[in-house]
Amino acid sequence: MAEWWDLLVQPLQYPFMVRALLAAILVGMVCGIVGCFVVLRGMAFFGDALSHSILPGIAIGYLLGNGGRGPLFLWAMGTAVLVALFIGAIAQSGRLKEDTSIGIIFAGMFALGVALISTSRSYSVDLIHFLFGDVLGVAWSDLIWSSILGGGVLLVLLAFYKEFVIIAFDETLARTLRLPTRRLYYGLLILIAVTIVSALQTVGVALMLAMLVTPPATAFLLTRRLPVMMAVSAGIGALGGVVGLYLSYYIGVASGAAMVLVCTAAFIVVLLFSKRRGHT
Repeated sequence: MAEWWDLLVQPLQYPFMVRALLAAILVGMVCGIVGCFVVLRGMAFFGDALSHSILPGIAIGYLLGNGGRGPLFLWAMGTAVLVALFIGAIAQSGRLKEDTSIGIIFAGMFALGVALISTSRSYSVDLIHFLFGDVLGVAWSDLIWSSILGGGVLLVLLAFYKEFVIIAFDETLARTLRLPTRRLYYGLLILIAVTIVSALQTVGVALMLAMLVTPPATAFLLTRRLPVMMAVSAGIGALGGVVGLYLSYYIGVASGAAMVLVCTAAFIVVLLFSKRRGHT
């Protein structure tokens, strides 16, 4: 028993591990809750495209802000919101299918981000952390930014919970009830964008989709009730982050990848043994 306790406590003697654990729990919970709407509406490709499409904003913020995290978050946020609204506008216009418009913008914005990063070799090493995550490098200022953004997302979801639930399950019913479906749709896109920005340094651009989709998909296999699904998803996301960090500490693997792999393992176990059947 003492040995297990030592294994749990030993990493906590380092301040960076404490910050990393707090960040992992926060990001896991926020992504788990918001991701439920991503899964239910079949927006996984949108989440993946958006996480990659904000790379130009990250690069510009880093270059103009001389490495400061405040400007970086602001530029990333602005880019994420603009890209989300642009994708939504093209999809709503009906001129192109949603996946086609998402794919075009995804490829173009990601290429622009890579081009900007390539202009300065000294920045590429630091910016690579935002591609694959650097949760062990989270500073208190990063944690504050993530808390503000994540808390804001959860407050908006709580305030408009019923409306988001209706458009998630039945958009036709939402129109019948004369809900502002278009504004709610754009609002959901913005919430996903803000969630992605809040989790940037923890899991990075490349692994962001996994934290948005895997815990909710796992919870979907366990329950039919959305409130329970959101709670289970948040728990899986937070637990996956914590366990992943401990694995990263003791076996020396990349922390963001370890967090994602733990969540993926949980999904596989539930998929194999759960009797719940359905389509996400």
